[in-house]
Amino acid sequence: MIVRAREKWMGRVILVVLMIVTLVPFVSLFVTALHEPGTYPKGLELPETPHWGNFALAFTSADVGALLWSSVLIELGVVPISVLIATLAGFALGHLKPKASGAVLIVFLLGLTLPFEGIITPLYFQVRELGILNTRWAIILPLIGLFMPFAVMWMRAHFVTMPQDLSEAARMDGATTWQLFWRIHMPLSVPALSSLSILLFLWTWNQFLLAIVLVNDPTKRTMAGALGAFQGQYGTDIPLLCAGSLLILTPTLIVFLIFQRQFVSALMQGSLKG
Repeated sequence: MIVRAREKWMGRVILVVLMIVTLVPFVSLFVTALHEPGTYPKGLELPETPHWGNFALAFTSADVGALLWSSVLIELGVVPISVLIATLAGFALGHLKPKASGAVLIVFLLGLTLPFEGIITPLYFQVRELGILNTRWAIILPLIGLFMPFAVMWMRAHFVTMPQDLSEAARMDGATTWQLFWRIHMPLSVPALSSLSILLFLWTWNQFLLAIVLVNDPTKRTMAGALGAFQGQYGTDIPLLCAGSLLILTPTLIVFLIFQRQFVSALMQGSLKG
């Protein structure tokens, strides 16, 4: 009992330390954003007179309203389509297992090793040839393709663990493949779908490289991509830059806090089944 109590106590200490390490950068950003614009704050000391107006100034200077709308449009173009394609492909590879599914699986596995930085140059010329350079489609279409290997493998890992008895019982009742997918497996896939959607949302929202390379207009980028233009304009104004960074981080933090239960549920479901 003494050993278990000690292990429990040590686990709590480690969690507290990790939490502090995680929160320190956010606290640093927040404290720095409250200093007078144009100054160079030192440490985590709060200013005598907090400048809350830095957030409003950063909001108007960076045109956060337009950036928010642009990010929402890009999210609506990337996340639903990626989840739909990945779910269909994952169901086929993980449950139906047609011929040559092993070769297709290897292709997706190779796609997981493909870094964004390694294809950005040929991707630029391809997007230009398609005539969608400097448009939101220049971000949406490449992201759908780049997210596919992970998304398909994520959904395949879920469908592989689904019991075959359910499918066999549904087949005996006369269910078609589409009915098997839509009425039997989809309701059971909500945790995996929600967690995948959260991950794709966060990755799309924070996409920086593709946004600054393929789109010149900051108002057509993601909010993270527009931070590059904001930094170029206010790179020497540290408090204002920190305020703008917090404005960009806030939506992703809110989304994660709202859907954290679904995300953790999917991870726990995978660990229990595996």
